[in-house]
Amino acid sequence: MKGKRGLLEGRFFQGISRETLDFLWEEGRVEEFEKGCVIFRAGERPAWVYIQLTGKSMIYNLTHEGRRKIIFIFGSGILLNEHVENSRDSSCYCEMIDKSRVLVISSATFLGRMGEDFGLAKAVLVMQEWKMWRLCHQLKNTLGSIGLERKLAAKLWKLSRDFGVKREDGIEIDLNMPVTFLADILGTPRETASRLCTVLAGHGLIKMRKKRIVITNPQGMAAFYKTGKIEK
Repeated sequence: MKGKRGLLEGRFFQGISRETLDFLWEEGRVEEFEKGCVIFRAGERPAWVYIQLTGKSMIYNLTHEGRRKIIFIFGSGILLNEHVENSRDSSCYCEMIDKSRVLVISSATFLGRMGEDFGLAKAVLVMQEWKMWRLCHQLKNTLGSIGLERKLAAKLWKLSRDFGVKREDGIEIDLNMPVTFLADILGTPRETASRLCTVLAGHGLIKMRKKRIVITNPQGMAAFYKTGKIEK
């Protein structure tokens, strides 16, 4: 199991002084959350700041029809809150995808430290700018005339970059992704997501292995989502 030093090596903690890292560790607490645990909800006002240390989580919201739409999937070293000042309600949900360890610290304590240490304030700004950058790229790939097959290809290619594990037959995404999960990523019915997977498999771009997906042709997948063309 990772010790304190290993847990504080993630993206968010880069550039934060050792003194502030020690402060966050001492003032906060490390909690373990099981798969499926929702740590904050839309419409609620979180009094805590959550930083993923190990495991994976997803940020999602509900459509007007009550369908879940996944916005982000995060691994370790990520600030999960969309805002850290608890003066407004959260606009989304955060749910653990697998068993995770999360650093939890009160918003008041965290904000107080931000006021004393610009390095921590900058880390929050950098993290939120990174999320905005990712969101803008997602919008580029999900709006307009791009077909659903290419939208799914773009999502899977990005997940393979973030959570990919090399296998003999390609890159396996280290996430359990049943068809319902893929439907939530795309915001489509389950039947549509299943059909899209069949299309990508037919093009030789992916393999379905129970709840796992292997990208068998990463270069071809990238070309397909960008141009719509299949590279032989």
